[in-house]
Amino acid sequence: MDDKLILSDPEFRAALLSNEREERISTGKLASALVVFLMPLGVVLDYFVYPAKLKLFLFVRLLCSALAALLWYLHKTDVGIKHYRLLGLPIALLPAAAISWMIYATEGPVSPYYAGLNLILLAISVVVRWNVRESLLACAAVMLMYLAAALPSFSQPQLGTFVNNFYFLGLTGIIMIAGNYLFNRLRFREFVLRYELNQNRAQLEENNQKLKQLDEAKGRFFANISHELRTPLTLLLAPLESLLNRFKSSFDEETRNLLVTMHSNGMRLLKLINDLLDLVRLESGRMVVKREPLGMSDFLKGMASAARQMANDKRITLETHVDPAVGRVMADRDKLEKMILNLQFNALKFTPAGGRIELRAEIAGDELVLSVKDTGMGISEQNLANLFSRFWQADDSSRRKYQGVGIGLALVKEFTELQGGTVSVQSELSKGSTFTIRLPYEVAPEGATAVESEVAVVPAAGTASNEEWLTNLYRRAELFPGVAAVQDSVRRVENVRNGNLPKLLVADDEPDMLRFLKSQLSSHYQVIEAVDGQQAVEKASQFLPDVILLDMMMPEKDGLQACKEIHERAATQTIPIILLTARADEETKLKALSMGASDFLPKPFSTTELHVRIKNLVESYSYQRKLSKQNTVLENTIEQLKETETQLVQTEKLASLGRMSAGIIHEINNPLNFATTGLYTLRNKVRFIAPEEQEEYAEILKDVEEGIKRVKTIVSDLRSFSHFENEQMEQVEVADLVTASLRFLSHQLKDQIQIEQRIAEHQTIWANKNKMINVLVNLIQNSVDAIERKSFGDGEKPWLTIEGRIERGRTMLVVRDNGEGIEPQNLDKIFDPFFTTKDVGEGMGLGLSICYRIVQEYDGLIRVRSEHGQYCEFTLDFPLKGEPASQSSQEGHTSYAKPV
Repeated sequence: MDDKLILSDPEFRAALLSNEREERISTGKLASALVVFLMPLGVVLDYFVYPAKLKLFLFVRLLCSALAALLWYLHKTDVGIKHYRLLGLPIALLPAAAISWMIYATEGPVSPYYAGLNLILLAISVVVRWNVRESLLACAAVMLMYLAAALPSFSQPQLGTFVNNFYFLGLTGIIMIAGNYLFNRLRFREFVLRYELNQNRAQLEENNQKLKQLDEAKGRFFANISHELRTPLTLLLAPLESLLNRFKSSFDEETRNLLVTMHSNGMRLLKLINDLLDLVRLESGRMVVKREPLGMSDFLKGMASAARQMANDKRITLETHVDPAVGRVMADRDKLEKMILNLQFNALKFTPAGGRIELRAEIAGDELVLSVKDTGMGISEQNLANLFSRFWQADDSSRRKYQGVGIGLALVKEFTELQGGTVSVQSELSKGSTFTIRLPYEVAPEGATAVESEVAVVPAAGTASNEEWLTNLYRRAELFPGVAAVQDSVRRVENVRNGNLPKLLVADDEPDMLRFLKSQLSSHYQVIEAVDGQQAVEKASQFLPDVILLDMMMPEKDGLQACKEIHERAATQTIPIILLTARADEETKLKALSMGASDFLPKPFSTTELHVRIKNLVESYSYQRKLSKQNTVLENTIEQLKETETQLVQTEKLASLGRMSAGIIHEINNPLNFATTGLYTLRNKVRFIAPEEQEEYAEILKDVEEGIKRVKTIVSDLRSFSHFENEQMEQVEVADLVTASLRFLSHQLKDQIQIEQRIAEHQTIWANKNKMINVLVNLIQNSVDAIERKSFGDGEKPWLTIEGRIERGRTMLVVRDNGEGIEPQNLDKIFDPFFTTKDVGEGMGLGLSICYRIVQEYDGLIRVRSEHGQYCEFTLDFPLKGEPASQSSQEGHTSYAKPV
């Protein structure tokens, strides 16, 4: 807390002032007592140092002590307590004045008594702990007194001693002031912390009282609301039992199932209300022990009979063992019954099929020992300490497998302690648990009739009074198992029938809720059932339903986790999901929607609302799927149109090139024929040339002839390149491809770009020669364009490398340049038709797309590696003699491999 802020609090300032007054009065009395005692004691020093002045000094010392005693007394009076600050300085100044007078009366500056002044400054720092202002005043006063005592008798030879004494006196004063400053800071912080602690303690005590009042109010509320709930619940159960007993044969199976579901859940609710009422009675101290004679053997057998059907259903062996010495005992039958039933149903809940449960009763000294032993899943050691706490559960997550509210074992413990006994547990994970109840053993008196222990039955209509019926109802509620039958909670195997009904996946771990939802929805949907979150995820992927209905709290995976996993899977991510939960707070809704839920329905819910919400989502999902299919068709159509357009453009481009080249070839061939004829004539005229000029004349004719042959070769290449009608596949020499391609671009490459060729000997590609020249010309032309766009620095020259090699049964051709490269964001687009980064009119964006398609035609791969501003490298990868290509991985952090 900020010092200025807390000092502005009047209450704090008053407390601080009161604390300071107490400390100053206490230290003032101590300092006064020290002066009273220590000043006369200094006469011993006087005896040895200045024996001639012993009497005089003794008088001064006694006078100082007497005045200090007066100050000590004033600290106890009302006047002294009120003006405690005024009494502080005199305590230090009295001995300082006495010692200064002694210095004056002896040797002045060289008197050894100056050390007494150091002791006084030390005492101010250690004993009284004044604030900085008072410390400064005391230090200044002491030093002035020393000056007054030393200066009158000061002489030049005494200068060194005087300076020494004054220096150390001042140094001691500075240390005293700094020490008092730090001490007061620490003392202030300590007081602040102590003050805040006291404030918090007072606040905690106040809050504790409020919590006690709230706890009492909560108990009263639980008692009142439980009583109020019992009445309407009884009015629901009574007509239900009447319908089930009197008109059972009149209803169809679906109606009977609904009535049974209503009755069983009503009994569960009644048992929970009774347990809450027992807790309230225990808290209020209104529960009393009613001991009565009880035959223990029959009692335990009755408890086992109550759970026999559930044990048989789970294939669990349930046995009872009662020591004959137990006989009849005095016990509270109602409480003992609740204790044993809670332990027994807990054992049944956590024991797997094929397990074993033992109920045992025996005598141990003066105690009746009752134990329930199972071979279930056991309890971890860290959970044993909280096992009997109210509302505590080992697994309190929303994906817990076993349901409950954490009341049963708390009731067992409190009922046991109410009867003067103890309860304990021994458990080992995966091996089982043993709960042991120890009660005072009291034998039933002779002649007392033992209470019969029978399992409650439903009395026939009209055969019992209202009071008897209610008593029987409450007893049957206690015996009602809170665990679902095994056949209701197994992982169901679905056989979805064919039909036009939409598919609905319903996931809930409560069999009654699952059965109810299916009965309400099966007429409009093909209902697929799941009993936990994991099964819901699996069946969603298996059946691809039109809508999914998930309960929030389920074992294995809760509704939120299942919703998230379904939404993450590509096949199921668009399926609408409705979450059902009893938690309707805003945070839960937002979390559900963030996990991918389409809707949220709090319990209890209206079946009409449920139908409408499911219907809306199914229709929306149906429209979405239809739209998705149409979008897919449109995308495929657009892609086909693009491909067709590319092919048309390529065909037209080549056709135009063919027409143009045909005209050029025709126009070039005529003059070439004339040139050839003229060359022949000129060769025949060599005899008319002077002999000394014939050699030079022949060389000129030879150069002309080579030029004409080169033109003829270019015309021949142009004719082959512009006519793709010949689709003949052959082993094309890579060296010939490179030579022909460079010849086409020689006007751009000459004297501008350094070209390096590294072609493997006799390297070939199984392809059409003209198409491969087309590919290579496009790649070299792109390299030339990239080099022309780049500004080279000093000493850097443009270069182009063409490398051919054979690796691992593959023939590869690599074109690499040091041009401006390709930007990373464009690497995955360069093979798309009509994609170009050139200015308008400089290209249509078809060159690399055509290269890609030609390479694809020959089962090859085309890869690109580039670093913008540094280089670009294209690799053509073909199988030898038409062997199929395998996909190569990308090379480098900015590489892109185009699958073909």
